[in-house]
Amino acid sequence: MKKAIVVGSGAGGATAAKELQGEFEVTVLEAGNTFHPFTANLAAIERLKKTGLLFNERLIQAIFPAMRISKAANGMVLVKGEGFGGTTTLSAGNALRMDGDLKEIGIDLDAEFKEIYQEIPVSSNHEKSWHKTTRQSYEACRDMGLNPVVTPKMIDAAKCIGCGKCVLGCSRGAKWDSRRYLDEAALKGAHLIPNCHVQRIVIEKGRATGVIAGRGWRQRFYAADLVVLAAGGLGSPVILENSGIKCDENLFIDPVLCVAAKMEGCRQAGEIPMPFVAQREHFIISPYFDFLSFYFNRDWHYPAGNIYSLMIKLADTNTGGIHRKGVKKYLSDTDRQRLDEGTEICKQIFERLGVRKADTFMGTINAGHPGGMLPLTEKEAQSLHDTRLPRNLFVADATLFPHSLGNPPILTIIALAKRISKKCLEHC
Repeated sequence: MKKAIVVGSGAGGATAAKELQGEFEVTVLEAGNTFHPFTANLAAIERLKKTGLLFNERLIQAIFPAMRISKAANGMVLVKGEGFGGTTTLSAGNALRMDGDLKEIGIDLDAEFKEIYQEIPVSSNHEKSWHKTTRQSYEACRDMGLNPVVTPKMIDAAKCIGCGKCVLGCSRGAKWDSRRYLDEAALKGAHLIPNCHVQRIVIEKGRATGVIAGRGWRQRFYAADLVVLAAGGLGSPVILENSGIKCDENLFIDPVLCVAAKMEGCRQAGEIPMPFVAQREHFIISPYFDFLSFYFNRDWHYPAGNIYSLMIKLADTNTGGIHRKGVKKYLSDTDRQRLDEGTEICKQIFERLGVRKADTFMGTINAGHPGGMLPLTEKEAQSLHDTRLPRNLFVADATLFPHSLGNPPILTIIALAKRISKKCLEHC
């Protein structure tokens, strides 16, 4: 049987592994280890915060090893998951279909989304668990003409206890993450290798023959007839660069900025994140308790149970890049103007909740949805394969998105990875 190497185990990699195993002997190489949900006592960490010892976002790894923090050249915080399941384990479980840009260039993923809805539980039946302040913020958005929509979730409502820790890993197995697909692939015979850092793809005579990866101090060559690169929007471009394949300076990051206020007894930290979404032209607004800002931003000095926060997630301009030396990404003047617009809307929502604009405070800008450095165009609409790549090397993550979604990307990455897997079966 032919061998396939899948690099990464997040939304794209796990999907490819599930779809390809059986036709190929699949080996998944994951840079991280087995994922464990965050189970530490939040109150204890809140007390630790008061000592001043939590002064840098990178320290979150000492508390929660699966969350990896890096910084762009200008200090912007970049968040990703490292471990089986990738960033899906740290997601809010949102199931938004965001393939409009792909449709515009001729990529129709209707069949793949239909498959997803048959495989993954998706439900919007969680309004009954909302706390009072969230209901009031929904009504405020509705009255302002923001057209809020209850967010569909990849969550089994019967198992969900509404603890609010979706983004720290679901300890009850209520939230779907890509480990479910990995388990299916493993049951069919796929090999899952942790702590395996892929450095480059070996290309000989125009074909990928495998990858070079490090485990500890040792390097190893993994031979393959097919390589699927799904190391994420920050990881895949570096591996391609190390392999002699230049990507575009087209990086987006979906920056997140939260506007927060003290609201006694709101208990937002203990309810489902992003329960509804208000879509604007260039950003979304959604209730979201930003744990990163809470633990590391000194403006967030109130008890967690008394802070309410509204997220602005921006579809940023495609400028910047990531290379082996690091990430170069700056927000453009247009990006900052749009963040200011979103901030003003959030403050207006808070005013309707009885909070003066002057009493709101800001979170730390951070980003967790990078991509765009090998963007698909109309030319690749049928092949889903860039001509810079060897015929038997495919990319299957957000690196392929033409533009920032400004929205949760997981469902769309899964659909795209399903279609790419079909292309792999056709041509390799």
